[in-house]
Amino acid sequence: MATEKPLVLVVGASGNTGQSIVAGLLAAGNFRIAALVRPASASKPAVEDLRTSGVEIRLGDLKDGVEKLKEALAGVAIFISAVDARALDDQKDALRAAKEVGVQRVIPCDFATPTEKGVRELGDMKLAIREFVKELGVPYTFIDVGWWMQLTLPLPTRSASRLKSLTYQIHGPGDNKMLVTDVAHIGTYVARIVDDQRTLNQAVIVWEDEVTQLEAHEIGERISGEADALKAKRVYVTAEELLQEIAEAKAALAQNPADVPANMMVNWAQYMYSLHILRENTLENAKRLGFLDARELYPDIPKYSLEEFAKEYYAKEEPGEVYA
Repeated sequence: MATEKPLVLVVGASGNTGQSIVAGLLAAGNFRIAALVRPASASKPAVEDLRTSGVEIRLGDLKDGVEKLKEALAGVAIFISAVDARALDDQKDALRAAKEVGVQRVIPCDFATPTEKGVRELGDMKLAIREFVKELGVPYTFIDVGWWMQLTLPLPTRSASRLKSLTYQIHGPGDNKMLVTDVAHIGTYVARIVDDQRTLNQAVIVWEDEVTQLEAHEIGERISGEADALKAKRVYVTAEELLQEIAEAKAALAQNPADVPANMMVNWAQYMYSLHILRENTLENAKRLGFLDARELYPDIPKYSLEEFAKEYYAKEEPGEVYA
């Protein structure tokens, strides 16, 4: 009798990263897939798309408590979280439930660039969850990814994105390398990683290309066909200016914790400082932090460059859709 395929439960399956993960798992063909969906979202088009693709929908919420989450995790071999940043702390009960029902591997929500404590607030939250997972004693894999290619290139002048000006910024001298990844390809790597005993109780870095910010802008300016116009829009931001932006945004949040633009600015500026000033998002640094290299683990996955991505990116009517 054929062995039944392992069941993977994904939380956050309708988000950008979650959709990529589900697509990668489906394409691999090695898994049964379920998605944990809040009852209020059960009739949304994105959830209907999941059903149509063959994903089992399990109704529930990360805030339901351990006992109810144990029911949602019944029969699950692999638990993958791709939740919104605001729900990072809400993962704990699901992880406790996973331990109790015998889930064979958990992948908490990382899927960001490598960092150490004290650099990014979101990074600190994710690192705290990693420590929680280790203390809990449940088998795990931590997966970080290079900065999204979708956020790397300067937007064309036709873009209506309200955040277009951010894409014209170059931080520091712009000559520090960074890892980049097409978010649509994350799932291809995740499907391989979670099916690989070499990655159990390890951290893995997923990346597709390594470029400087200047190289990224040069690629974008050339392939967009707007070289002169986009080059004229370049704005150089110093390390000191980034730190000042962070301080001002934090001051605004101290006055009004519900200030969404200030919260976004803190996170964005901290990412830029991590990537372009501290050079945390390099293959050298990821390996120093103990990450396994997904490109070394799976050399058969086709290489994909930022140059290739740029040709598809600038052919879109609105390349800035990911900023919406």
